[in-house]
Amino acid sequence: MTSKRQRRSEDVKEKKKKKSTKILYLSMIIGGIVILLILFFIVLFDAFFPEPDADALKKKEKQVAIIWFSDQQERFLVGEKRYIFKENDAATQAKEVIKALLDGSKNGNVNTFPAGVGLRDVKIDDAGIAYVNFNKSLTKLHPGSSSAEMASINSLTISLTENVPEIKKVKILVEGKELTSIKGHISTSKAFRPDPGILAPMKEERS
Repeated sequence: MTSKRQRRSEDVKEKKKKKSTKILYLSMIIGGIVILLILFFIVLFDAFFPEPDADALKKKEKQVAIIWFSDQQERFLVGEKRYIFKENDAATQAKEVIKALLDGSKNGNVNTFPAGVGLRDVKIDDAGIAYVNFNKSLTKLHPGSSSAEMASINSLTISLTENVPEIKKVKILVEGKELTSIKGHISTSKAFRPDPGILAPMKEERS
C-alpha cells in the first residue's frame, strides 16, 4: 500500500504534468494565432499596397516628340513639341505618337484628323512598315479633298517615322482592312514614305 506522502507526491507530479501539458497546448494555440495574424496582415498589406509594376514605372518616363499638323493653307506641315510616354516596344511607342496626333494641335495649326477618329492597333513588320489600323470613323468623318487627305497621310507618316526609328513606311488600314483611299482622292493602296519637302521649319521656342 502506498503511504499518504507517496500519494501526495504522485498527485503533485500529476498536477505538474497536466499544467505543463496545458501550457504547451496554450503556447501552440497562441503561436498558431500569431502566425495566422501575421499571414493575414501580409495579405492585407499586399492587397492595399501592391508592389509597383516595373513596366508601370517605366511608363512614367517621358520623352520629347515632334508631332506634325497642317498649316492654314494645307500646304506644309508644322511641327509641335509634345511630351509622350517612353516605351520600349516600337508599336506601343507608335500608339503614343498617334494618340498625340489625334489629340490635335495646341498652337492653332490645322488638325489633320477629325475629332472622333480612334486608333485600334499598330503593327510593325520586319521591313519597317507600320500598319496603322483606325476605326471606321476615319472614312466617315474625314472631310475629304485631295489636300486634306494628303495632309492626314503626310502628318501621320512624318510623325511616326520621325519619332519611332524602327518605322520606315506607313500603311493605313480601317477596321483591319486595306483602303483604296480615305475619301476617294489619294490612293492608299501602298505604304507611304516620309516627304521632308513638305515640312515647315521649326520655330525656336523661347526659354
